[in-house]
Order: sequence, then C-alpha cells, then structure tokens
Amino acid sequence: MSAPPAPAATAPPPPRTSPPATGSTSAAPLRRRRRPLRSRLVPYLLLVPALVPLGVGLGYPLVRQFVFSFQEYGLAQQFGRPAEWVGLDNYVTLLSDPYVWGVIARSIAFCLVNAALTMALGIALAVLMTKVGRGARITLQVGMLLAWGTPVLATMTVWQWLFDSQYGVVNWVLAEPLGMEGQRGHSWLIEPLSFYAVATVIVVWMSVPFVVFTVYAGLLQVPEECMEAAQLDGASSWQRLWGLALPMIKPVLFVVALLQVIWDLRVFTQIHVLQRAGAPTRETHLLGTYIYSLSKEFSMAGAMATIMLVITLVLTTAYIRRMLREEEA
Repeated sequence: MSAPPAPAATAPPPPRTSPPATGSTSAAPLRRRRRPLRSRLVPYLLLVPALVPLGVGLGYPLVRQFVFSFQEYGLAQQFGRPAEWVGLDNYVTLLSDPYVWGVIARSIAFCLVNAALTMALGIALAVLMTKVGRGARITLQVGMLLAWGTPVLATMTVWQWLFDSQYGVVNWVLAEPLGMEGQRGHSWLIEPLSFYAVATVIVVWMSVPFVVFTVYAGLLQVPEECMEAAQLDGASSWQRLWGLALPMIKPVLFVVALLQVIWDLRVFTQIHVLQRAGAPTRETHLLGTYIYSLSKEFSMAGAMATIMLVITLVLTTAYIRRMLREEEA
C-alpha cells in the first residue's frame, strides 16, 4: 500500500499587531489634510486690492499728520526750508492753552447732545414707520431720502434762509402768529448758545435719516411670532418695544450710535458755513473748525488732529468693548 499523502502546508498566521492608539494619525492623512501654502495665501492676496488703496489713502496722511505734529512745519517749510524737530512742544503748547480745553469741552458736549437727539428721533421714526400704513410710510421714506441726499451746502443755504434775521420764516412765525415781538429781527448766530441750537437742528436733521433706515431695517428682522407671543402674555406696545424688539436689535443700535458719535465729533461743514454767515468765530469753534483755523501752521494742526483722534478713540472704546462682549455672548 502506498503511503497516505502528506498534509498540505498551511501559511503561518500573520503576526498580531496592536491597533493604533486613539488620536494618533499617520503621516499620509496629515499630508492630505494640510492645504498647500498657495491655497492658504489666496484669501490674503484677494485683500490686497482693497488694502493698498486704503493704506495709501488713509495710512499715508495719518502718518504724515503724526510726523508734522512733532515738527515745526509752516508756510516756510513748504518753500524748501527744512523742518525742525521740536518733539512734544506742539502738544504742550496746545494742552497748556485754556482756550483749547474749552474747544474740546464744547465739541464733546455738542457731540453727545447731537448723537443722543439723533438716536432718539431716529428710533422713534423707525418705530413709527412700522406702525403706519404703506402710503404714510412711503411718504416718510421719500422725505428722509431727500433730506439725506441733498448736498450739504445746498441744505445750509436753505437753513440760512429759514433763520435769516430779516426775512427768515422762523422769526416771522415767532413774531406774527405766536406774538413774540422780541424775536422780530433776532439774529440766531450772534449768541453762541443760539448758534449751537441752530447747528444742532441742522446736524440732527441731516443725520436722522441714516438712523431711521438702519433701525427700521433691524426692526423688520424681529420675528413676528415673538411679538405675538408677548402680546398674548399681556405685554403692552411699549413693553414689547423696550423689552423685546430693541434688545434683539441691540448690535444694530450699538453700531449706529458709534458712527453717530464719530461723525458728530468731526462735524465741520455745518459749523464752518454758519460761522461765515456772521457768527463770532472764536466763541463758536469746535474741533473741526479750530483745526482748520490752524491750517497755516501744519505742525499745530497735525498735533490738534492727533488729539482729536485720541478723543475719538476714548469716546468709542466703551462702545467697541460692549459690542465685542455682546458678540461673544
């Protein structure tokens, strides 16, 4: 008998390997997930066309202004005389002058009053636009667009006619229908207090449309379900506005208030035109017009402009911090 066939050889089992540790990654997946350097730089390269004009248009004048503020730079330096480096002398001269502090105080007070009035009237008109019918709402929107889109100098001409001492409509209304004979021929620009009252009316009138349209757009984003639920719970219209609608658009209100503070602190055209109409210049200067009056001394004007920049940053820092906290929350 033949011998039985030998059993077939079997391959040895593969060696056991321990599974990879949790969280460990191989080199290949790392190389696949890592984006190439070119793709990471593309978003920054796309910002260059916007950043270059911004840096040239804003950065260069800001740097030159800052350098001027540490030099003795006037008309003579424009014709070739070298500018002398004087360090902090320009700042010391300005900040040691009581008149400069008066201008700063008037500017801050004017800014805060105008910003507060603009925000109050703007919010009120925005709420009104959500309550009235379509015809009244369109009429309000067209009127505010016309007030907003009219050139500043054309607007100032109209307001000067309204407040003219001899033929102004305001004096006529106060003297004739209301019987205030003391207002007949009254000059609104001679006294600083009445000057700033007229300037406040003009600045607020020109600034309110921006606040109205922005806040109105924010109010349209408030969910109707929330307002209806609050109404069913017994909340009045005033409670729904202050307790629900305005808190929901708080980021919009912060941004608008921040812009108003910046714009009202830097107001120039309205004050300058009213000064040229016959107001006492020295008693009615704000920061913008005072810097313009220093235009022959570039170094002093640069120092004053830098001081105004610092004041703007101080006034807006609280708003910016609060906005950042609201976004993080």
